[in-house]
Amino acid sequence: MMLGYMEDRYPDIEPYEFGLLEVTDGHVLYWETVGDPAGTPAVYLHGGPGSGSTHGARRHFDPGGFRAVLFDQRGCGRSRPLASEPDAELSTNTTAHLVADIERLREHLGIDRWIVVGISWGVTLGLVYAQHHPERVLAMVLGAVTAGTRREIDWITRDMGRVFPREWERFVAAVPANERNKDLCAAYARLLASPDLHTREEAARQWCAWEDTHVSLMPGWTPNPRYEDTAFRMIFARLVTHYWSHGCFLADDQVLNAMDRLSDIPAVLIHGRFDVSGPLDTAWQLHRAWPGSQLVVVDDAGHGGGSFTSELIAALDSFHTLNLPR
Repeated sequence: MMLGYMEDRYPDIEPYEFGLLEVTDGHVLYWETVGDPAGTPAVYLHGGPGSGSTHGARRHFDPGGFRAVLFDQRGCGRSRPLASEPDAELSTNTTAHLVADIERLREHLGIDRWIVVGISWGVTLGLVYAQHHPERVLAMVLGAVTAGTRREIDWITRDMGRVFPREWERFVAAVPANERNKDLCAAYARLLASPDLHTREEAARQWCAWEDTHVSLMPGWTPNPRYEDTAFRMIFARLVTHYWSHGCFLADDQVLNAMDRLSDIPAVLIHGRFDVSGPLDTAWQLHRAWPGSQLVVVDDAGHGGGSFTSELIAALDSFHTLNLPR
């Protein structure tokens, strides 16, 4: 899942450093750093899975206060190889692999501890990373809160049909009739791995049309222009369906059951009141299990939009003014 952003952010700046980092299994990650090399380190985890990091994400960070690290997760963006080919090896693209990649990047950049910032899927990834490496996390800022549960996946792919019945019928009609009452993510994943180009492209188009639908109740929503890009659609749809058909490679409620590992980490959770595709209860449950967290419910936002980005930036700025140790 991806978000629409407001323009009330920091000025757009170019990276002062960037590169390609070889990790495992033949994957190479694109990374970049923006802001002040002596600033408070922070790492940005994009949504999707598969959306890649955008130029706009740089603008969340005060360039005079943060050393912000942004990168494209395995299989997407400027990282290689891409997940768009039907014979792409996806078995080495899992949550555990991404967690290891984050640590490898931290070590490569010589950062001891950093603020972890995640959006949508990036929230789940950030929480799993922090639960594995709490000693490396200064604080967390998490927007459009997710926890990678089967309940959340079923809500988006099946239960949301009660809100958008016409669009959901089109979404399901793209799947073979004998699979429509089964795991829709797995069915789409198989279509997206078809040797037939037309089958793959149609599946990607239908999947992204549904993605655009279930976030459409956010204030100020407009269709996401990135879904008009055939290459982007294929990468995004392949990775989302790959992760969701495997339950995000997590035991169900794994994140919630390990919240005690984050008890000493301060955090701000930001969630839109009108986020129908990701109901508020996930953020609420995590907040209640996390004494050091603050929950900000944005009354004019859905899965983004409204003042969502302003709240995200305010949360980041609040940690910068704490003068956290580095």
